[in-house]
Amino acid sequence: MHYSRITPYLFIMPMIIGLIVFRFGPILASFLISFTEWRGTVPPEFVGLGNYEELLNSSIFWEVLINTFEFALMFVPLTMILGLALALLVNQKLRGIAFFRGMYYLPAITSMVAVALVWNWIFTARFGILNHVLRTYFGVSSPPNWLADSDTALLVLVIVSVWKSAGLPMLIYLAGLKGIPSHLYEAARIDGANGWQQFRYITLPMLTPITFFVLIITIFDAFGTFEVTFAMTGGGPLYSSSTLPFYIYQNAFNFFRYGFSSALAYVLMLIVVIITLINFRYRDRWVQRDVY
Repeated sequence: MHYSRITPYLFIMPMIIGLIVFRFGPILASFLISFTEWRGTVPPEFVGLGNYEELLNSSIFWEVLINTFEFALMFVPLTMILGLALALLVNQKLRGIAFFRGMYYLPAITSMVAVALVWNWIFTARFGILNHVLRTYFGVSSPPNWLADSDTALLVLVIVSVWKSAGLPMLIYLAGLKGIPSHLYEAARIDGANGWQQFRYITLPMLTPITFFVLIITIFDAFGTFEVTFAMTGGGPLYSSSTLPFYIYQNAFNFFRYGFSSALAYVLMLIVVIITLINFRYRDRWVQRDVY
């Protein structure tokens, strides 16, 4: 076989074509569609910035946007804290600890539909096990209607999402804990440091690069939440538990407003990009690079 300078590019050409057709192509197409009014059955009509003006003047958009930030502000810290706590828990030299690591990670690989069915049963107002416990053991005569109450629906989604998502941060933190040199803890114990002091002055600083990575992927996860909303509340009651990804889905596949949903998608992308850039901008203020 004759080798030429173009040979390596021929081998990667299928991947490049796939990226262009299935990644960059749809991204560019949705950007162009966001400037149109298109319902799929007729040719798109160019409206300029009309979709963006409409969403900025829409009270529903602002309610959904606030819901999205509220979800993220609860989901991100709770998932990171629970992931770290689980990592510390399974970072023990005990017989059978591998079993518990698998059990704690299992929700992360379980189907969201299956998870939603179980949690729907737990939070059902009349026959749910949670309200049964509240009535039977705590004397609560009128427990909340968790999924149908606008004050609790979003909180339920946060609880379920944190429970399902904490497994991945746990694994990442566990890998970070395994990478901390044991001699640091030995020296700290010789100096008289207790468990909290070792955690505060050794474990947390050593894990700051890991924490930054977990923060970024958890933010992406928070602003991309869709399945739990779709499977448990459908964004209701009204729009009290709807987040931007679900609102984008509604406008595209329920209302067939492809131009408006594309504009929403680019607003969501802009928000995530800004938050990510802010995190990278201030990373050096708390992430310790030379931890050794």
